[in-house]
Amino acid sequence: MSLTANPSRRRGRPQKRDADEHETRDVLLRAGVVALTEKGFSATGIDEVLKSVGVPKGSFYHFFASKEAFGAELIALYARYFIRKLDRFLLDDSLTPLQRIDAFCRDAEQGMARFDFRRGCLVGNLGQEMNVLPQAYRTQLTDVLTDWQARTELCLEAAKAAGEIPKSSGCAGLAAFFWIGWEGAVLRAKLERSAEPLRIFADHFRAMVTI
Repeated sequence: MSLTANPSRRRGRPQKRDADEHETRDVLLRAGVVALTEKGFSATGIDEVLKSVGVPKGSFYHFFASKEAFGAELIALYARYFIRKLDRFLLDDSLTPLQRIDAFCRDAEQGMARFDFRRGCLVGNLGQEMNVLPQAYRTQLTDVLTDWQARTELCLEAAKAAGEIPKSSGCAGLAAFFWIGWEGAVLRAKLERSAEPLRIFADHFRAMVTI
């Protein structure tokens, strides 16, 4: 009996430990995303993140070699999250293509308002700090923005095919313009603690693309 029972308990222990470690890592990443969307990279200390979730410092360095490595993971995590969010709106066949962009803008406004406009865009926040951040982040952040633009370009191409915007529209340029302007609007909304910058940009972008 003991020869069969003991091995089964030993096999269970690594599974439990692995699950606990995975959960701890996820907790640290979620706390890091919150900190970077609120304060940015330079103003966020590792000790502050650890204290917010009650994780000891030794555990942090078990998962991440450095603050730089932690930041790179946070960018990747945020990018995956935001891709899912964008696709939820930009691929919504129940709406016309321009309505999908409108819906994304409204949802973003509501999301910022839910946190009293204290949280912005992690990618935009880090872009503002690029002079003092690891150079490897530059490529990573640019790739994220380029991906968002490509998805928006496809939506605008669908709008062109549907007759919502002129056939002469340059959708790649419009998609780039959207993200350049939108990131600025998010920054201004965070600064003013107001949705007005988001609404102004969204309304003017909509008017511009339909001319």
